[in-house]
Amino acid sequence: MKRNILIVEDEAAISNLIKLNLQSAGYYTEQAYDGETALALILENTYDLILLDVMLPKIDGFTLMQKIEHLDIPVIFLTAKSDVINRVEGLKLGAEDYIVKPFEAIELLARIETILRRFNKVNNILRFKDIEINVSEHIVRKNNEIIDLTLKEYELICILVKNKNIALSREKLIELVWNFDYLGGTRTVDMHIGTLRRKLDLQENIKTVYKIGYRLEE
Repeated sequence: MKRNILIVEDEAAISNLIKLNLQSAGYYTEQAYDGETALALILENTYDLILLDVMLPKIDGFTLMQKIEHLDIPVIFLTAKSDVINRVEGLKLGAEDYIVKPFEAIELLARIETILRRFNKVNNILRFKDIEINVSEHIVRKNNEIIDLTLKEYELICILVKNKNIALSREKLIELVWNFDYLGGTRTVDMHIGTLRRKLDLQENIKTVYKIGYRLEE
């Protein structure tokens, strides 16, 4: 079941970029560009999570948060305000997280997933074409047949599917799959990508991004 996220951001370019990344990750999205419109949408619809800018026309993010707090919808504040006072105020109002602009899409997606998991709203099934990943069972199927993957291969395909259409550097993949203290080179990533391409028939879908890393494309 796809989760529905409301993006409340008055800068259209930023809002559209967030929307693109969320939709690529499998979420439904709706957009509002001021606090008043956002409040009306929130009262009329059901959302699993709200991304809320602080500095908004008509009703600012902090005021809007006070008006919707009773609805118990998880909120992540998105803001250019990085000072501690604003962070504390946002969290004291009941927000689950506070992300300072600019931020990387992969970080935003990771924080969203963490919060949805906390609220038991995470979709435990990831899909890409004829591939199904059951996160709870830790099983990968292709055309309904189980594909044997090593732990690192499994973690790598999960990250690629969650971030499809997003270019991920080798260093970022090392950080996410092998952790910061990994002493091996980025060649390890290349070898695992090659294995995933072969085992899951993704030669045409896992694209090599020149001098950066890899991107999973439909």
